[in-house]
Amino acid sequence: MNRKTILLTLVALFAAVTVCVAADDVNMGTWKLNEAKSKFAPGSGKNTTVVYTAAGDNIKVTVDGVGADGKATHNEWTGKFDGKDYPVTGDSSADTRSYKRVNSHTLDLTNKKGGKVTLTGHIVVAADGKSRTVTTSSTDDKGKKIRNTAVYDKQ
Repeated sequence: MNRKTILLTLVALFAAVTVCVAADDVNMGTWKLNEAKSKFAPGSGKNTTVVYTAAGDNIKVTVDGVGADGKATHNEWTGKFDGKDYPVTGDSSADTRSYKRVNSHTLDLTNKKGGKVTLTGHIVVAADGKSRTVTTSSTDDKGKKIRNTAVYDKQ
């Protein structure tokens, strides 16, 4: 075989492995908020739909919801679940977000604004893969601790 054929074969194999790994991730797909099972602090916004998709060798997370003011919200993040900060767009309380894989069903997340942590969270996908629970902690403008628990159903 010539070098070009070998190189193209390796590139195709790498792409296939990347797609398979992303497809096996229990986080991938569309998640809808189950408000009946969720608990939000008064005045908190809500992420109503969260979508995880493969973006090359990265993961793209698209979040739509409703802010504390009742207005629609939308933010996007693309990166790896490696604990490193990656830019987030559309979130007024954060300019970077990191996800760190704890195990196959658990992620930790951290939002930062100007290098300062604004929110931490813990995401656990149920063993059956049909639901996930996101527990977040943050502090409001007045220094009051806010803790929310959002339960999502896989679509």
